[in-house]
Amino acid sequence: MFRRFPADDRRDEDISPAEMAPLSDEDKRTLLHIARQTLETFLTQGKRPEIYADSPALRQVRAAFVTLWRRDTGELRGCRGECIPRRPLTEAVVRMTIASALDDPRFQPVTAQEVPFLRIDINALTPLRPIHPDEVEVGRHGLMIVRAPYAGLLLPDVPARLGWDRIQFLAAVCEKAGLPQSAWRDAQTDLYGFESEEWGEEE
Repeated sequence: MFRRFPADDRRDEDISPAEMAPLSDEDKRTLLHIARQTLETFLTQGKRPEIYADSPALRQVRAAFVTLWRRDTGELRGCRGECIPRRPLTEAVVRMTIASALDDPRFQPVTAQEVPFLRIDINALTPLRPIHPDEVEVGRHGLMIVRAPYAGLLLPDVPARLGWDRIQFLAAVCEKAGLPQSAWRDAQTDLYGFESEEWGEEE
């Protein structure tokens, strides 16, 4: 059974990826521009930029993750996102860009001086849906695992980038949640899958 999340009044399980307006290359460039403009404006002026988007795909309510990488070393500098769609995609990107820069507990806040040396990646997610472990496809699915009060999420590119197989992926998302690596086998654990469009700035 699909678990309802706090402050979530949408029937996300009724939205299929096919019903979403596809993102064009121009849409993706626009979102990258919005993310970079957000970094520059918020870190130098303390305010959000004025955003306008006339593309229907950019106005759709959709969850997003924003990831910041150091250009020189390729090291992660910040990553934050939301898995429940609550706001238009442009707004989600603005919020998650700020959160990635300032609210990733693994890192010190990003400074304005760092911004030119960072590369931005964006993931636009499909809604979460219950998924059986046997259905999981590495490189296609992201996973979220929930066993209250624990939850963890990994994006689709993570297992592909690290060379994991399906079992390693399932174990890793358990570990991300602070659960035993075999927790995905437990009937009391809820497993959700999603897909993602991922793109980023050039190296």
